[in-house]
Amino acid sequence: MKNESDFSNGKQGAVLSTKNKTRVTMYLDNDVLDAFRGKADELGKGYQTLINETLRERITGSEPVDAKAIRKIIREELKRTGT
Repeated sequence: MKNESDFSNGKQGAVLSTKNKTRVTMYLDNDVLDAFRGKADELGKGYQTLINETLRERITGSEPVDAKAIRKIIREELKRTGT
């Protein structure tokens, strides 16, 4: 086993690329988040990815994405997952 590690070529900062991504802070109801986490586990993907895909599906439709539309999306997703 090595006694020392060489970090001379290391870079400080995020490990994962965030290209085309923006960090946002938002509050979601616990039951909504639990539903997305459960569904994401079933599908074998991350819950944030599932939330992103769900929102993307909506914005490609005819309805505008506003707070009312997001609430509707979440309600529909909860019904679909049986939560």
